[in-house]
Amino acid sequence: MMKYEFPEGFWWGSAASGPQTEGVFEGDNKGDNIWDHWYREEPEKFFNQVGPEKTSYFYEKYKEDIQLMKETGHTTFRTSIQWSRLIPNGTGEVNQKAVEFYNDVINELLANDIEPFINLYHFDMPMKLQEKGGWVNRETVDAYVEFAEKCFELFGDRVKKWFTHNEPIVPVEGGYLYQFHYPNEVNMKKAVQVAYHEVLSSAKAIKVYHEMNLGGEIGIILNLTPSYPRDESNPEDVKAAQLADAFFNRSFLDPSVKGEFPTDLVELLKEIDHLPVIEEGDLETIKNNTVDLLGVNYYQPRRIKAKESSEKLADGPMPDDYFDNYIKPDRKMNPYRGWEIYEKGVYDILTNLRENYGNIRCYISENGMGVEGEESYINPDGSIEDDYRIEFVKDHLTFMHQAIQEGSNVLGYHMWTCMDNWSWTNAYKNRYGFIAVDIENEGKRTVKKSGRWFKEVSDANGFD
Repeated sequence: MMKYEFPEGFWWGSAASGPQTEGVFEGDNKGDNIWDHWYREEPEKFFNQVGPEKTSYFYEKYKEDIQLMKETGHTTFRTSIQWSRLIPNGTGEVNQKAVEFYNDVINELLANDIEPFINLYHFDMPMKLQEKGGWVNRETVDAYVEFAEKCFELFGDRVKKWFTHNEPIVPVEGGYLYQFHYPNEVNMKKAVQVAYHEVLSSAKAIKVYHEMNLGGEIGIILNLTPSYPRDESNPEDVKAAQLADAFFNRSFLDPSVKGEFPTDLVELLKEIDHLPVIEEGDLETIKNNTVDLLGVNYYQPRRIKAKESSEKLADGPMPDDYFDNYIKPDRKMNPYRGWEIYEKGVYDILTNLRENYGNIRCYISENGMGVEGEESYINPDGSIEDDYRIEFVKDHLTFMHQAIQEGSNVLGYHMWTCMDNWSWTNAYKNRYGFIAVDIENEGKRTVKKSGRWFKEVSDANGFD
């Protein structure tokens, strides 16, 4: 039997976000964000019409939840500060109730020897700012930097791991290309501007954080989805995969780690006259304010072939004009999510970071398996035997371990997620947690088999 041991001080834990766990309560003084607004406008777009006010009640149950984190072996935990909770209008007045809540959560985590990792933006644009264009509008960058500075000021004495954005490509794809996030537009010119403003806002927040000398570190969390060509020996497939990689991975990875945008992407955008509006000094700011630490979210690979279909997704340009997706015939699947399971992807990402990105300090900030109908697999004693999740995590950890043996600078593993949480328009359709949440029964918590297993892994700093 092989023993997989991880480096001393390895971070074991899980990830969540404010909008997906906190809920909305009478008198909490939270402002509206795009999710609150969109749910009111089109509740039918959300699975079983479950909206953001029904998320996992962490706002009220955080003490119980942090005890359960301890019980499931957490030494670290990532969540986010909701911009619209802290600053209800996106700019201006701070909500004191939010300050108390986040202080309590941070203090409670620390009292239980769980280090808080805090992310600032997790798809939750305050509605007041979205009305003026959200990330399309340059003013949002300034508002975001003010929000970030306020967070560092309020909580930076205790929080030493900060992240500017979670998966910044998602607001680009969801909001301005593929219509799965508000405002549901299809406009690649806007999509490029949104991506650019997110990159700029991240660099500016990093600059502010470093100037404040708070003794911690700051990074970004990117969902890196390796692009594999259908046929490695076909130059057209390889080129298509490289372009997909430029759009969806290097667009944020290169400026975050190297301080510059990928040249192939810049050339392509120049050709179609889609370069963003850039102001004087911006590129210098991006160059000089790269991340200390990189969070890597990994769920599935991207399989790409040269463009064969003539179908256009939109009237204007789209990334998909340059490649087609490819379905690998013998792929292993998560049938509930429709996603391929490819554990070696995590090793390939870490190897790429080691070889091409200065072996930056990083950690796996999300990885997980969503299963539909899981709440119906409950045993009479209330437990859930999610052996498939244990196997999923173990198989990814095995490839991470191999990357570490080869010198990869990966410092921890966070599963998505701690307790089943609300997943945007999917609501509670797929469950991901170490801990089950019964939303019909006041959010009652039950630790799953994977949660008990994770405690053993964390205690042993590895597994057999």
